[in-house]
Amino acid sequence: MHSLERAASEDDEPLLVVRDVSLAFVERRGESVRAVRDISLDVERGECFGIVGESGSGKTTLARCILRLERVDSGTIRFRGEDWLGLKPPQLRARRRYMQAVFQDPAASLNPLLMAGAIVAEPLRIHGIGCRRERRGRVEELLQAVGLQAADYFKRPQEFSGGQRQRVAIARAIACEPELLIADEPTSAVDLSGQAQILDLLASFNRERNLAILLISHSLPVIRRMCRRMAVVWRGQVVEMGPASAIFSSPRHPYTQALLEVSPLEIGGRRLDSPPRIHPPAEPGTLREIAPGHWAREQ
Repeated sequence: MHSLERAASEDDEPLLVVRDVSLAFVERRGESVRAVRDISLDVERGECFGIVGESGSGKTTLARCILRLERVDSGTIRFRGEDWLGLKPPQLRARRRYMQAVFQDPAASLNPLLMAGAIVAEPLRIHGIGCRRERRGRVEELLQAVGLQAADYFKRPQEFSGGQRQRVAIARAIACEPELLIADEPTSAVDLSGQAQILDLLASFNRERNLAILLISHSLPVIRRMCRRMAVVWRGQVVEMGPASAIFSSPRHPYTQALLEVSPLEIGGRRLDSPPRIHPPAEPGTLREIAPGHWAREQ
């Protein structure tokens, strides 16, 4: 049994189980770059789990692996008790309603030619949920749920601010009532005044709808505010994982310590784009449980 895997019955299996997932990209020169290296983690039902690391650490690539937007080289992913990587295209299409995503840049993820109403209604239409009239009513409810107006149905993405566009993206993501939302840097394209509002919105859905969230961020303040558990990713591997309170109060890996040193612990502080570089050991260590539920990679 994997060192992080709990001895639990099938009924107690976490909503998302990632085990030893790896992915390498081949560069033009023919060299292989391991973007994700043997990552394992669990996300429980209704949990907000955070992944933090600097730009280029592999956070987004991991999210794309989980979403099956990238083909992994090795490892397993289970979602809702099923072999997620083994699903055939028709099966995957049917089950995507239960795992949705909010991407970093809403301007790039929203079709500029469609009205907001059509964007939010699209997953309902794809999954055959409701008739046209019922979908219209559902979309108006969703727009209001994310802090917009029903009249915004007829606006196109370019007519919204960055924060409003992200609200449209969130409305689309929750339209089919998913069980897991993967939020990849959901506040990075939002101005400072709107960042806290987006986080409050996600927190309310997590709390009121029991929506599990895999929150990916370069910002430790965001992770600290939102997440009970977290993983620190560096150069494609998890170097520390456990309760957020324990990691913030007693970081064990040098990379985590470096992130905390350069990141102020309040929303709106300096961006965590260029923390001090740490040279990796010649041979990566293994994750070891240094306190109950708190894992760190040996040096």
